[in-house]
Amino acid sequence: MNSDSIQIRRAELDDAVTISAYNIHMALETENKRLDPYTVSAGVKAAIEDRSKALYLVALMGDRVVGQLMVTLEWSDWRNGDIWWIQSVYVHPDFRKQGVFSRLHEQAEIEARAAGAVMLRLYVEEDNTRAQEVYLKQGIAMTSYRVMEKGLK
Repeated sequence: MNSDSIQIRRAELDDAVTISAYNIHMALETENKRLDPYTVSAGVKAAIEDRSKALYLVALMGDRVVGQLMVTLEWSDWRNGDIWWIQSVYVHPDFRKQGVFSRLHEQAEIEARAAGAVMLRLYVEEDNTRAQEVYLKQGIAMTSYRVMEKGLK
């Protein structure tokens, strides 16, 4: 299949089961983390129902969701604009290397520009070299930043 057969749209509530499953697969595949299905499902539904939390884009081939990405916003006072963070990227293994992520990224960039965003960013697991190669091909560069975190739950 060529990338012209890939359709991109905003996720709908009917996509929540697939998106949740993809998030669970992604965490296990990339970080060897087992996520709680109930929590993931509730989080995905919350984001789809309230776009101030996040925006999901899904890639379809026919009527099947074959990939996804989520965008969250960060306000940048340095840039006086929103940074669109790409997260929860997943392409079903049967559809990798077919342009699915490229189309998702392209649509995210189109929507970010239309919304007046000043930058796209994403974080990637440091050992996930396969994903890093894909992102570099899309013009997404490595930065000098490191992500730090402190769990609160």
